[in-house]
Amino acid sequence: MLTLFYHPVCPHSLFVRLALREYGLPVRQVAERVWERREEFLILNPAGTTPVLVVEGQPPVPGASIIAEYLDEVYGSDLGDRRLLPRDPRDRIDVRRLMHWFNDQFFDEVSGPITAQRYKQYMPIDAGGGSPDYELIRNAREKIPYYLAYLGSLLERRRDWLVGGGLTYADLAAAAHLSIAEYQGDIPWTDDGAVKTWYARMQSRSAFQSVLSESWRGSARQ
Repeated sequence: MLTLFYHPVCPHSLFVRLALREYGLPVRQVAERVWERREEFLILNPAGTTPVLVVEGQPPVPGASIIAEYLDEVYGSDLGDRRLLPRDPRDRIDVRRLMHWFNDQFFDEVSGPITAQRYKQYMPIDAGGGSPDYELIRNAREKIPYYLAYLGSLLERRRDWLVGGGLTYADLAAAAHLSIAEYQGDIPWTDDGAVKTWYARMQSRSAFQSVLSESWRGSARQ
């Protein structure tokens, strides 16, 4: 049995939830208020961050990229065309590069600051809650066009997907982080036609629709 500790507006959690849904893996989901620093959760991940995947009989698997690698190692070879980390070594490098670009750099510069500031108003004062810093939000928004332009250049060469000929972790990571910012109204869409088409394709997937629906309902309670 898989158990995922997540937060509804955590882009790393969203990435993993999308991957689990695309793979059709049954999972018990536990929404975690990380600022409460529950002892039971810190035992699973001393860093105190989501997501964390717990597999019966195995050590806890913390962090989006580590979970993605774990899922590929355990389930990938049996998934055929549905595998989210391609078999081709060159494509695997590219997928990992783009996963890192969004899960680390985009998060540090854009989705992390936006989420932290937008969500502060819902957090207790003693846990860092308060009024959003709109200057930090503006600074994060100003960096988004660079990422959209690069995605556009990839899609113009590769047509439907960011790497190779099918859906990969790269698409899920990019879509997860963009969707968190878009939900907050912070994506300055301009003439990014190829990106908009790709993003609409991602949004139309049943996994994407069901997970986002759960996230936005859950965000009001968490």
